[in-house]
Amino acid sequence: MSTALPRLSSARVDPLREIEILDEYGARRRILIPLERPLTIYVDKRELVTLMTLGAQPELLVLGYLLNQRLIESPAQIEAIQVDWEVGAAAVKTRAGLAEIEARTAQRVVTTGCGQGTVFGDVLSHIEAVRLPDARSARISQGGLQAILEVVRQQDSLHRRAGSVHGCALFEGATMLLFVEDVGRHNAIDTIAGWMALQRIAGADKVFYTTGRLTSEMVMKSAQMGVPIVVSRNGVTQMGHELATRLGMTLFGRAANRRFLCYTGFERFDAEPLPPPAPTAVQLVVGGAPELARSR
Repeated sequence: MSTALPRLSSARVDPLREIEILDEYGARRRILIPLERPLTIYVDKRELVTLMTLGAQPELLVLGYLLNQRLIESPAQIEAIQVDWEVGAAAVKTRAGLAEIEARTAQRVVTTGCGQGTVFGDVLSHIEAVRLPDARSARISQGGLQAILEVVRQQDSLHRRAGSVHGCALFEGATMLLFVEDVGRHNAIDTIAGWMALQRIAGADKVFYTTGRLTSEMVMKSAQMGVPIVVSRNGVTQMGHELATRLGMTLFGRAANRRFLCYTGFERFDAEPLPPPAPTAVQLVVGGAPELARSR
């Protein structure tokens, strides 16, 4: 098989648009909102799926989508990805076609969340083949987690300027390797997957961060990228929790500032527990005379 990387267009577009709004004070003013666009993917001239995206890095999004759907095993299977925003299309040309693509894409599942992701029905059946590093070689400390959260807190983002988007990031230690925002968290993680594949970056020693909730789709895609530790500002669904447990992944949720919940994979986590909060003084009135009591 060829080891050549695909030729990619460079079709980035402005992710924001300015509009006029009327606020609660009756004032008219200009604000920025995310500019959502449809991007239809064609593989060897066959229509595959339409993604709703900001279009910041569409070629990486398309490549990561094909990888995370297990439609390709390597970027080397792709000869070119050309995005044309005038027609809202991404033309993917493979080197030798995709085997059994009709059967493999016959069943689609529309997933939860912003932008409505799509997963082809047989993807989950292959998840048992994923092998992640054991807990001795892939770990995170509480201090390391806090360092990641601080980097995210200081990150300049479209969300701060316009809202209505999700952000995802890939970390090596406390170093942010890539930060991507899109209307759907599934688009952002696919873009990161595409970038990792092109850069030939392995996920075993990485941490994935997302602002979105940890659904089964997000957990599955993280696992397919080889990343065993996932951090979310949001929570986790039952299916996400169950899948991470089966795969031996470590999931953190409700992670912001210095707070977090570790849902699964405690064996990878070097906890440094904070002292419990001090009891607060509560004033009680007994028989007309105030008394101080300790709340527990």
